[in-house]
Amino acid sequence: MVTGAEHGLTGLPDAGAFLARLTRLDPGAVVRLRPGGAADRTVLWARLPWGVLVARAVTGAGPGDATVSAAELLAELGRGGAALPRRRDADWRWPVPGSSGTVVETIDGAELRRIAVAAAETLRGAASEGVAGRAVGQRALRDALLDHVAVVVTGAQTAGAGGSATGREGAGGIGPASADGVGPAGADGRIEVSQRLVQAIVRMGFLGSPGPAGQDAVQVRIAGRWVGLAAPFGVSWSQKVSQLAIKPAGDHPNG
Repeated sequence: MVTGAEHGLTGLPDAGAFLARLTRLDPGAVVRLRPGGAADRTVLWARLPWGVLVARAVTGAGPGDATVSAAELLAELGRGGAALPRRRDADWRWPVPGSSGTVVETIDGAELRRIAVAAAETLRGAASEGVAGRAVGQRALRDALLDHVAVVVTGAQTAGAGGSATGREGAGGIGPASADGVGPAGADGRIEVSQRLVQAIVRMGFLGSPGPAGQDAVQVRIAGRWVGLAAPFGVSWSQKVSQLAIKPAGDHPNG
């Protein structure tokens, strides 16, 4: 579809990989293209069906700030076209983090793969055998599993990103709480990373292929009231449901 505007992306393999994964998870998804800071970088944003945002930076100046159909953009890239599909800016209804955030902990990618696999096995077992001998609906099982806290980051509050780690809980990492006490950390200084974020980076392929320990490290980040997981090939972000009613910011109609 020719609209007179161009998508401006040059990192076609990276953009194509993001869009292909996204459309497999949600064929009707929209993707928001935003400037990535550098003149030749664009960040692709999308919302997954289980309520988290994912983003990947690719090369290319992009069209500015525009939202389009992910499937239509993938098809345009697939045929080598340069046109930007019909804009659907009104379909983007979610705020995005205002920065790349502060790193509070680093976790080996292998650990997050293990957590994701364990969750999938739990879902399959509960679906076939029930829970405590009782049958449970597939959707209820999925939602309960996604809401499970997969990683807990704990530690003293610090004024910057370099705070020292003080403790470990469960299968998670360690590190400082939010710097100002008003971010995603709870009253006890805990930062909880849900299975929703873990599934996002795994199912979007952000971890890449397994490699030597440390090469696929994932950062736990906080940005205001957002919690994120930043993997080698992309990042996932979420807010608590009670924190989602915020006002739009910037010159985009939806923040």
